[in-house]
Amino acid sequence: MPIIFRSTPVTEPFTFESIGKDWEQDHVTRPGGYPFYHYLQTEKGAGKIETSSGSYILRKNEGLLIAPFIRHSYEKYDSLWFTKFASFTGTAERSIPQIMGNRQVVPVGSARGAQIAGLIDDCVAMYDALPFNSRQLSVNCYAILINIADSTAIRSPSDEPLYQNYVLPVIKEIERNFSMPLTVETLSRGVFVTPQYLTRLFRRYLNCSTYEYLTSFRISKAKELLITCPRLEIQDIALRTGFSDSSHFIAVFKKAVGATPLEFRRQN
Repeated sequence: MPIIFRSTPVTEPFTFESIGKDWEQDHVTRPGGYPFYHYLQTEKGAGKIETSSGSYILRKNEGLLIAPFIRHSYEKYDSLWFTKFASFTGTAERSIPQIMGNRQVVPVGSARGAQIAGLIDDCVAMYDALPFNSRQLSVNCYAILINIADSTAIRSPSDEPLYQNYVLPVIKEIERNFSMPLTVETLSRGVFVTPQYLTRLFRRYLNCSTYEYLTSFRISKAKELLITCPRLEIQDIALRTGFSDSSHFIAVFKKAVGATPLEFRRQN
């Protein structure tokens, strides 16, 4: 059961945070989700995945991509469950939502899954051939993402008035002013709807609440600063990413990422 975790700096547009196959899958529960896009596919048996947007049964060669910080759990649905998996990072990681049509859960059928299985097998084999070819791994990683994106008809919300009038302006406001003291209440007032209605729209189009999207964006920016500005104090990073104090920032970061900001910085 080969399993590889990234141990080198991120230099390619797309690469694997982790990748593996022949893994006898245990029960997993992640109330705060996982910090990277990650993909799980059945090799043998069957598994059941519960997410905030629904329940999925994965049989042979069927898979599911889950976006960062989306609540989920999975367990055996058969007497055994062996899986392949991959989680994704890279210098172009921020483009993955666009590749996936902003869907935060993407199911993959068995026909497309068979192609993805071959790519995962090839990538695992490449890690065994030291020194591994990081450029070719990046190409294969991108090929896996494209296969996942092409596995189902992804409907873009760009033509929907509710998305254009309410969700998109809030996304742009978060991108521009994430360092400011934004709240769901202030964001909803900006588009003249209630916080509850705005959250329903975010769940409809992005499979997450407005608060979850805002927090995820801030954590993503904090991760960038932790890596690119190694001398920047944690308190300064907290303030630059919209957190009122460092204690709150550390608590939210650890819940989302599974490590404190300093631990994350040391690991990367």
